[in-house]
Formats: sequence, structure tokens, C-alpha cells
Amino acid sequence: MKQLSRRVILIGIATLTIGFSLPGLAADNPKEIRIGISGAGEGGKPRLGHSFVPTAQLRGVLEQEFQKDGIKVVWNFFPGAGPATNEAFANKKVDFGWHGDLPMIVGRSTGLKHKVLFAAGRFGPVYVTVPSGSNAKTFTDLKGQTFSIFKGTNAQLVFGRLVRKYGLTESDFRVISQDGFSQRTSLATGDIGAAIISPWSLEARGVAKRLVEIRDDKTLNAPLSFWVGEEFEQKYPHIVQRVVSTLIKQAQWNSEESNRDAQYRLWAQSGVPYLDWKRDWDGYDLKERHSPLLDEYYVSSIKRSVAEAKEYKLIRRDVTVDDWIEPKYLNNALRELSLQNYWPQLNAQGNRK
Repeated sequence: MKQLSRRVILIGIATLTIGFSLPGLAADNPKEIRIGISGAGEGGKPRLGHSFVPTAQLRGVLEQEFQKDGIKVVWNFFPGAGPATNEAFANKKVDFGWHGDLPMIVGRSTGLKHKVLFAAGRFGPVYVTVPSGSNAKTFTDLKGQTFSIFKGTNAQLVFGRLVRKYGLTESDFRVISQDGFSQRTSLATGDIGAAIISPWSLEARGVAKRLVEIRDDKTLNAPLSFWVGEEFEQKYPHIVQRVVSTLIKQAQWNSEESNRDAQYRLWAQSGVPYLDWKRDWDGYDLKERHSPLLDEYYVSSIKRSVAEAKEYKLIRRDVTVDDWIEPKYLNNALRELSLQNYWPQLNAQGNRK
């Protein structure tokens, strides 16, 4: 009788052990998937546009994917942009992140451990907006004036590329740091000379105007990225794959011309009007702008951003790119969804190969 009881206990322990070790069972799944979004809508709204990653939140595709597992998807929108995402990841409050180039590089250089999974937005217009009463006619007319940028974000490197494009240097301006809300306020009051910011709502109010609008220079904006923390990736690789596959399917939806108008309307939930998205995006190839590929253009752009960050003394340690990128989840998703040849491969200059 004692031997029988002992055997029953051992069988029970073995069953529990197997149950907790089988991949895909609840014990091997996280309770939450926490995603950091570097930005927020108007007034801090937890809605955003611009990329298929925020679109996934608006459409609830990850929630649908993980509902059957009882896994909660938590979206964290940070008005403090990329630096705030870095802080949240350092404090173990997010597992995935959607990031611009500079803050992602700065985080990596300070020891944050994450792996780049895919590109999540590229190209697009660059605007230099000035107060409506500005006498400046060209970018060089802004020399000596106060230029506002959101330091620590990708806009800081865009500014560096822009001044170089016009044969100037940062020392030709009085550069201050402000977030987007403060920039719009300062432009409206005339307290700054210029900012790199969307002009549409300001022009509609008659308080600011476009000085520069560049739509065809693929070197000014570096790609956005989506990454996963190394600890989460090592613990839940099957979850990482499902997240990536779901988001790549979303990228296909955003890339379809038939969905162009629908995504503008979704993005308008951010508080940025539908017409503003239409002005910013009409004329662009959706497959190029929403491409998730880690192609030559992506790799060379991030390497260039690393070099610029080091040149401008924004990072102290070297950041290597090739060992930072983990392409296997993207490659698996492309095969799974039969999308291997859907998005165009771009060379280092951003042209189709």
C-alpha cells in the first residue's frame, strides 16, 4: 500500500514537471506582453500613427492573437519619446520597444540589452517650421537664431544632417531642447526661430509656416526599429515569433494601396487630423515606407547613425550593429506568410536593387 502511494506521488510529480516544461503551455507563457512606444498622440493620447506598429494597437491584432492564451498585451505610450522608452526598459517595465535611431543607439551604448527584430518605418518628409512673422527665406537665413529640437530623439540627428546638407554647423545656431508641445507653443509666440516639426496645425491657425519641406531625400530620416529585450527573448522565443509574425502581417496590411485611406483614418485617432496624415503620406510608396526588411538600406543607415552619434559626442562607447540585429524571427515570419518577395530590397542609398 505504501509502495502504491509512493508510485502515485511520483507519477503526479512527473506529470506536473512535464506539464510545466512543454512549450506553448501557460506555465511557459508570460502573463503580459509589454510594448513601449516612443511617442504619444496629441495631448498625450495613447494612440499614434506613422507606422504599422502603432496601427497594430489601433486594430487590436496582438490582443486577438494572444486572447486564447490569456496573455494581456500592454501598450505604453511615452510622450517623452525614445529617452522615456529607454528609461522604462532599464526599469524592466517594457519587453519590446518601437524606437527612433538615436535613442535606441544611446540605450545600447549604455548597456541596455535588446535585439533588433525588424524595421518599423522609414523615409518621409522633413519640415523646418518658422513663426508666421519670420523674415527668413532660406534655411541659411536662420543662422544665429534659436533653433529648437527634441534632444535625445531621432530629430537631433536629422538636425545634424540638415545643417550639413546646407553647408552649416550646429554652432551657427542657438540650439535648445523642447518637446513637440513646447515647440509648437514657442513657434506660435515667436520665442524661437525655427523647429523641425510638422507645420499643418500651426499653419491652419496662422501662427507658423513652412520654410523648408524636403520629401525626396532618403538620407535625412533613418529607419525606425522594433526590438525585444534579450531576457524576454531568451525566456519566450515562441512568443517573440508570434509577436513578430502578427506585426509583419500588419505591415502587409499597411503596405496595401487599398488600405491607404483606412490607415489615415485610424491614425486620426491620435488627435492629428486625417488631412495632415494625407498631406504627409500621399505620393509615397507604401511598400517602401512600411517595409520591415533588415536590408542594406536599414543596416547602412543605422551604422551611419552610430557614426554620427559618436561624432557629435552623443555616445561614449562603440555600438556594433551586425551582432545587434536578430533576423531569424523576421525571416520565419516572411516564410510563414509567403511574403519573401513582397517588399522591395533597397541598397545602401535607399534605391531598389
